[in-house]
Amino acid sequence: MTRKVPSISQSEWEVMKMLWGNAPQTANEVIASIREQTDWSPKTIRTLLDRLTKKEVIDVNKEKKVYTFFPLYSEDECQRAETQSLIKKIHGGTMKSMLIQFIEEDSFSEEEIQELRSILDKKGK
Repeated sequence: MTRKVPSISQSEWEVMKMLWGNAPQTANEVIASIREQTDWSPKTIRTLLDRLTKKEVIDVNKEKKVYTFFPLYSEDECQRAETQSLIKKIHGGTMKSMLIQFIEEDSFSEEEIQELRSILDKKGK
């Protein structure tokens, strides 16, 4: 049975990417990493950490003097949940209409087309 992944905002995704890449991390480590890529204030980043903790997407190890944050869901679990949400919201819950739109609007290389065919062939068996 898959767990219900809480919905996370785009800003929260940035924090999660840091934690998926290297966890556990202290708040200061997360802040330093994110500030290399954004102009967010430390207070904003701490607020995002607090929100993710309240949503139970991340947890805090409080055993040492310095608290460390770590994800409770894998990146794959969160991506799947976001995909399902998008499909429900925009495509009426059907994957087929979303896939058709992506295929019609994107130009694929021959290699990518072969890879997609291979995936569909495996899925059909």
